[in-house]
Parts: sequence; C-alpha cells; structure tokens
Amino acid sequence: MAKESQNRLKHFAALKSKYQATQYQDSSPASLLYLILRKVDLGIELLDLESNWLQEYELFETLEIIWLQQFRMGESKRLEAEFSDLKAKYKVAKNGESSVSSVLYPILWKLESEKSLTDSEIKLLQDNNLTQIVTIAQDIKRFAQLKEKYQATKYQDSHPNNRLYRILKKLDTEASLNDNEYEWLLNNELFEAIEIFEKEESATRAKVTQLKSKYQASQHPDTSLSSQLYKILQKLDADEKLIDSEIDWLEKQGLTETIAIAEELEQKREFIALKAKYKASQHEDLSPTNYLYAILKKLDSETHLNEQDIIFLRQFKLSETIEIANDKYAFLLKSKIVSLIVMSDLEIDWLRNNEYEDIIILAQKKHFAALKIKYGLTDISLPQEPFYAIMVKLEKKERLDPKFVLQLMEKGLLSDNGKIALAYYKLEAEFYEQELGRTGHKWHIPTASGYWRKANEPKRALKLTDLDLNRVNDSNLKSAILVTRGAAFRDSDKLNDAENCAKKAMEYQPDSHQPYTLMGAICYDKYNYEQGNYWFQQAIERGAETKDIDAEIKRVIRSTKNEEKRHEAAEYLLKEDASRYAWAKSYLKKSSDNGK
Repeated sequence: MAKESQNRLKHFAALKSKYQATQYQDSSPASLLYLILRKVDLGIELLDLESNWLQEYELFETLEIIWLQQFRMGESKRLEAEFSDLKAKYKVAKNGESSVSSVLYPILWKLESEKSLTDSEIKLLQDNNLTQIVTIAQDIKRFAQLKEKYQATKYQDSHPNNRLYRILKKLDTEASLNDNEYEWLLNNELFEAIEIFEKEESATRAKVTQLKSKYQASQHPDTSLSSQLYKILQKLDADEKLIDSEIDWLEKQGLTETIAIAEELEQKREFIALKAKYKASQHEDLSPTNYLYAILKKLDSETHLNEQDIIFLRQFKLSETIEIANDKYAFLLKSKIVSLIVMSDLEIDWLRNNEYEDIIILAQKKHFAALKIKYGLTDISLPQEPFYAIMVKLEKKERLDPKFVLQLMEKGLLSDNGKIALAYYKLEAEFYEQELGRTGHKWHIPTASGYWRKANEPKRALKLTDLDLNRVNDSNLKSAILVTRGAAFRDSDKLNDAENCAKKAMEYQPDSHQPYTLMGAICYDKYNYEQGNYWFQQAIERGAETKDIDAEIKRVIRSTKNEEKRHEAAEYLLKEDASRYAWAKSYLKKSSDNGK
C-alpha cells in the first residue's frame, strides 16, 4: 500500500506540472484536483461542476490547457464536417472523394478562403473530372473581377450563387436592370455600382441612337439595350455577318436601308477575302461596285475571265491574279479532258496563246483515242496525224480536203461500209444537196444520190430523185437520175422498181453503159445469172471496164444473204470463166465448211 500511495503522489505531481496547476498547494491524492486531472488526461470531458471548481481556485491556465486538449480531441470530426460542407457547397458528387486526406480538401479550402486557384490546381481538377468545381472557380474569379469593376468589393459574399453576381453579369452585358434588381443594389448600399451602371446605360443608350443613325434604322422606336435591333446593330458595327433570321427580322420591320448596308458590308468582307485569296490586296478600293470585285467573283465561281477582265488586271499590274486565273482555267480544261469532254477551238486557241501546249497534246491524244473508238478504228494502226485531223473535220461536219480523201483511200477506209466512210459519204451527199439548192444545177442530183447510197441511206436517195423528169430537158441527165434511182431501189430490195428505172434510163441514153450495168446487177440479184451476163456484156460493149463489171458482180455475190444462192452463183461463174472469176472459189469453200 505504501508503494501505491507513493506512486499516486508522483502521478499527481506530474499531472499538476503537465496542466500547470503547481500553485495549488494540496498535494494529497484525495484532492478533487487529482480526480479532475486524471479524468482530463484520459480524454473524459470536463463537467460544469469541475470547471467551476477550477475557476474558484483560479486555476485558469489549467482550464485553458484542458479546453485546448479537449478541442483537439474533436478536431477530426470537425474536419470531416467542414469537408462535407465544402463538398456540398461546391457541388462535389456524393460518391466522390470523401477522405480528409484527399488533395481535394485543401483545394476547396483555398477556393473558399482565397477565392482563386492556380493553373496546376485547375488542371488537377480537370484530370479528375471535377469540371463543375472548375466552373465555380472561374465564376468566383469572374465575380471578383466584376465586383472590382463596379466598385462592389465591400459586399463580402463571393459565391457565384449570390444575386449580386447575376446582377453584375447583367450590367456587364449592357442589359437594363429591372426595378427589383435596382432596389436590391440600393438596399445593400452598393451606390457606386448603381452610379457606374447609370453612366454606362446612358452611354449605351447614346450608342444605340448613334448606331441607329449610322445604320439608317432611326425610324425604329425601340431604344432598349436588350432589343433585337440593338443586338443586330452591334453585330454590324463589329463587322460580323448577319444570319438569315436577323435579315428576316429587319425585313419585317421595314428596315430595308439597314439591310442594304448589311449586304454592302458583307460584300466588302467577301471582297477583302477574295483579294487575299487571289493576290490582289494591293488594289485598295473596297467598293463592291469596283470592277475587280466582279472579276474575282467570276474567278471564284470557276468562270473563265474574258479579254476585258485580263486587260483590267494588267492595267492595275495584278500579274499574280492573272497567273492564278490562267492556272485555274487550265486546270478546268484539263479536267474536261479527263472526263472525255471535247474542248472547243476557242479553248484550244486559249491554251496555245497562254503556252499550255502540254494540255493541248494531252487533249488531242485523248480525243484521238475516243474518235478511233467512235469510228470503229481501234483495230487499225493509224498515226495521229493526219487521221486525227480527218476525224475532227468529220466531227465538225466539214468536207475533207482532196489530200485527206486520198489518205483515207490509201488505208482502204473508203472501200467498205465503215463508220468513217459512211460519215464522209454523208457529208458529200449533204454538200451536193446544198449546192443543188444554191445553184439549181440538176447534175448535182445524181451525184448527191450516189453519195446517199454509199452512206447506206437509199431512202434519202429515193427522196432526192423523186421528181418529174418531164421538167428535165437533158436526156443524159434523165438517164443518170434514173440509174441512181434504180440503184437506190435495188439497195432497198425493190428490184421491179429498179428494173423499170434501168429500162427507162436505156431509152434516154441507149449508148451509156451505166443502165446496162444496173440491169445486169438486178438480174444477178434475181439469181438470173445468164441474163445478167447478157446485160453486163452490153455494158462492156458501151464502154464499161471489165474490171468494173467484175467488181460489181463481186459486190452482188458478197451481199447475197442466201448461202445456197451464193454457192450457186459461185459455181456458175467458175464454170463460165474459172480464171476470170477465181475469187469465187472462196465462196464454194465457205459453203463446204458450213455443210460440214
């Protein structure tokens, strides 16, 4: 027991020293002070009775130490409560960071106390998807700036939810305050803010009047700072483009002059942009009526500049603009080539005059390839010249020069019914028909008719030769017309009509071999070969060349569609003269092959 008593004495002395109560003289462990200090040291809250006792014995330093110690003991809960309040105030999600050791706690504390955050702190919030806090921080900063601007810094609350923030934002957009807002500022003695607002509103209303005058909208009665008109005029004064709804609003208000000004401003903006785009900024005039504006708009719409445009650009030394225009047009022409669109002579001349020979060469190469396909000449090896020039003439419906005709004949391109031959014969037929109309010279009738037949258009030949021969005085001409008409009937498989024409032609010109040649061919068409040979012999006696007769016979045999009849004709010819008609053997072979 003595040991325990001794320990109590030592413990009491230590507690009195710890809690600065050494001036209390009683050192007996039976003292109330010992009980009080033991309870405090174990973290037990001090009772009012105990607190009063300490005061009675003037142990004030002991009381302060005890109070601080007990305050520290509740600090953890207070920290948690304060963090929770800050999270609620700054709208942190409930499932967000909750630990008081989180970096979010000092950031929110700083935001609450200093009203601002550093860039690195903002980034930390963004990285953790706490964008709402960032927004609030920005609003707090903005609020502070507005309070400074409108001399309202004596108003302490800085949270963006505060009504003052909404009012100051409204003031900063030059919007008018309503009566309640104005009264709120008065009640909070923010007279400086009111004074600034009234000065700014007065200046803004003066600006509204000025803008209305400047943009010819003075007839509109509205002078409100929140009006649609003021917003539109502000956009115009800031050189911004009006949207369609704003133009519509001006039209409904009858503000046509304002619309005209807006359109002129838009044209000026476009003019400036076009000058920059097409290297013409050194030309200072910005009026939309300037000819350069029209030129640049044409250029921007892919329209080719004319000579007058180029002269204007040269006059003002806009050589870079000319170069851009030429390159654009050349590119457009080149794209036409890729799309297989044929360029006009004017376009070719322009390329040549502006030294774009490479594009001309490409165009001609592509066009030549396309024309070869069109005229069925892809299997024939043809040099580009002169045959490109020939086909271009045919495309343009121009007659061929004699040299071109000879070159076609050398390649055998006029001896068949190929497309190029048909095109050539049709052009010749049309030419002689036109000459007939122009001169009235009737010898053009058989000539044109002959070309229509070669162009595989016997109906056109029949129509041309369908005339009253009683009105033709020349017997030779009558015979020539009848021969070509009979040949056209023969082409149309109207052999009886063809025979009638041949007989009448013989009557008009009995000494000409042509009617007899026609009659021989008709007989062959009717498979009456002996009768045909009779008429062919009559033709030879009247001057027909044997080779021409043989060529006609060969054409008849070749064009015979009935295989059996063609075989029969070939046998007949070989029996008549195997040497002269040796070519007919090929038709016997063909028949034999078909039989197999």
